[in-house]
Amino acid sequence: MRTGGPRLTALAARRGERIQIRECVCAALPPDLARVVVSAGIEQGLLTVGVARAAWATRLRYAADALREGVGGALGVDIRGVRIKIVPPRA
Repeated sequence: MRTGGPRLTALAARRGERIQIRECVCAALPPDLARVVVSAGIEQGLLTVGVARAAWATRLRYAADALREGVGGALGVDIRGVRIKIVPPRA
């Protein structure tokens, strides 16, 4: 049986990590905001959260402190900043 090699294994691990981060982001938000989160990731202490519309991005910026504390605490990482990004919907 073929496993796909180390590159594919690394991609699968990264995907699993991003899913876990997104779940922590959603848990740290009120339900109306949690349902609009499309993606999330952490790179060098920066939490990036993707949403599909600018209006939701604006509302999510007000929750940046709660995200930093909630996600950082849940994952045991130091989050120094939060970036909200608008991502295009998948076709």
